[in-house]
Amino acid sequence: MTDSLPGPLIVQSDKTLLLEVDHERADDCRKAIAPFAELERSPEHIHTYRLTPLGLWNARAAGHDAEQVVDTLLEFSRYAVPHALLVDVAETMARYGRLRLEKHPVHGLVLVSNDRPVLEEVLRAKRVAGMVGARIDDDTVVVHPSERGNLKQALLKIGWPAEDYAGYVDGEAHEIELDQTEWSLRTYQKEAAESFWHGGSGVVVLPCGAGKTLVGAAAMAHAKATTLILVTNTVSARQWKDELVRRTSLTADEIGEYSGSVKEIRPVTIATYQVMTTRRKGVYSHLELLDARDWGLIVYDEVHLLPAPIFRMTADLQARRRIGLTATLVREDGREGDVFSLIGPKRYDAPWKDIEAQGWIAPAECIEVRVTLPSSERMAYAVAEPEERYRLASCTHHKIDVVRRLVTQHTDQPTLVIGQYLEQLDEIATALDAPTITGATPVKERQRLFEAFRSGDVGLLVVSKVANFSIDLPTAEVAIQVSGSFGSRQEEAQRLGRLLRPKTEGKSAHFYTIVSRDTVDAEFAANRQRFLAEQGYAYSIRDADS
Repeated sequence: MTDSLPGPLIVQSDKTLLLEVDHERADDCRKAIAPFAELERSPEHIHTYRLTPLGLWNARAAGHDAEQVVDTLLEFSRYAVPHALLVDVAETMARYGRLRLEKHPVHGLVLVSNDRPVLEEVLRAKRVAGMVGARIDDDTVVVHPSERGNLKQALLKIGWPAEDYAGYVDGEAHEIELDQTEWSLRTYQKEAAESFWHGGSGVVVLPCGAGKTLVGAAAMAHAKATTLILVTNTVSARQWKDELVRRTSLTADEIGEYSGSVKEIRPVTIATYQVMTTRRKGVYSHLELLDARDWGLIVYDEVHLLPAPIFRMTADLQARRRIGLTATLVREDGREGDVFSLIGPKRYDAPWKDIEAQGWIAPAECIEVRVTLPSSERMAYAVAEPEERYRLASCTHHKIDVVRRLVTQHTDQPTLVIGQYLEQLDEIATALDAPTITGATPVKERQRLFEAFRSGDVGLLVVSKVANFSIDLPTAEVAIQVSGSFGSRQEEAQRLGRLLRPKTEGKSAHFYTIVSRDTVDAEFAANRQRFLAEQGYAYSIRDADS
């Protein structure tokens, strides 16, 4: 590399950053801007990122200051960086922490500011009305303890995110130690747990297969308190239990499952999102679980999938330490701000390619296979209602032939065929004579099939979106995606994540997406791939007919 080589980044005054993918410094630049910039578009040669207040505040909460962000932009920019943008970055990041939530020895929870006009401004905001009480002095106002979460949400929405120094209750003590006689925490897992513990609440972002459960266990060992773990489904709950029994001093009797079929409350209780959001006659009948014990720690697994009602519940849990675990903070419902204010800011984020370079996750080859709809299907697609077009494009019978060829190509490799439409999955399973797992498959049967896949007794599984998250299938080497949840970036990340456990002899994983060209299927696929492009994965494109 020569000093005179122009940089790979073009920084524009509308807060977009254009990254030249083929530049020799592109990877270094991508890693440097990842803590504060969000990828928006990722075609072949130029990727577009955007600076947003939330991204900058997340970076600030994670310990990055405005000077670091500015230096990064100046270092990698090809042209002069617009001065107004640099000023805006500094001023946006300076908004974080001018308001603080603290504990007052007499008045309890208070909102404090070192910038009096800011305090005056927010106290006059309609969103804040009713959440605060008496004014103690010019810089301090009482906050109703029950409004701690709601106030943080409101302040974020009006552009003045508060730093929460009000502390946490210790909860009911319960001894938990990591049992590292036959294993040890990886450096990044230890750093992630310590970053969370130092902040008291927040989100840890790690690739699928990088051991997020162990980070959760390490957080529990820090807290040494009763813990409520919220997970996506019953299979995940049982995997968490098995892992905790294996990796910590906890016994099976100390860990309870709280799901549709079992209602156990123990010092460590693992509950599914589904049971927590079940309503009877308009009432969330299982909310008492939140108050069933004096919890010292709440763990949110796959926090990017957290259902909206649990955000409202989480507003009442602000005095408890909270850790969110996820492979991606992308939320398709746009509620990243709620994660920030109610669970906590991003405390740790390890780029996927960095973890891959250390050998902790497998390298992956991502391939998009494009098929052409037959004439009869093209006509049906052309005249269909917009809401029907994605199903028609996704479920073309032409994809079954492609799946069959790919399965044959990888005969000796454990393979998952993943899709969203059940009829399509049934057809594929019949064509391949393979077992299917969907939401209708009983939990015991799911566990049996997953275990058979892990042991090698079953080499091919056809699965619906129930296998997107929290399912540990370390032997999987090939995934073939035939349909997805429209343009869900988080889903793409989860599905690739099924393959990333390290392989024997350093093998690569293969992630195929079969897409119908000239349809919304192709448009949604491009959107789904954005997150993985941000992590440094490139898709090669093949024609199914060539």
